Amino acid sequence: MAIRATSDAAETEASIGQLVAAIKTDLTALVRDEIELAKTEMREDAKSVALGGAMAAVAGVFALFAFIMGSFALVYGIRALGITLGWSFLIVTGFYLFVTLVLLLVAKGRFGRLSKAERTKVTARQAAAALRPSNSDRT
Repeated sequence: MAIRATSDAAETEASIGQLVAAIKTDLTALVRDEIELAKTEMREDAKSVALGGAMAAVAGVFALFAFIMGSFALVYGIRALGITLGWSFLIVTGFYLFVTLVLLLVAKGRFGRLSKAERTKVTARQAAAALRPSNSDRT
């Protein structure tokens, strides 16, 4: 009977070792598959981003052309009111400079209200303090 007990223990240990090896192999394969899936998804996302960026750039160029054409239409519309062409261009340019100034002032006000990540600084200090060993831990 003693021989049988030793044989059962050896079989149990071998099967546990085999199970551990199988788990290791399965986990390795799972991790590799997940990495491959992530790479594939990243490639697809990169293609979509590149295509979207190219389309946005083309749209920006068309918007610039439309802005220029609209500016000329505005100048010639003012000209049709009886104002000379030179003054028409100056009026449109002055309008654009005024809009630019207003936008810059609004942007300056927005930048002045930045929080400078104060909450992040506070929480980072608290986390650092929590991770430092206290005086009672050093003794």
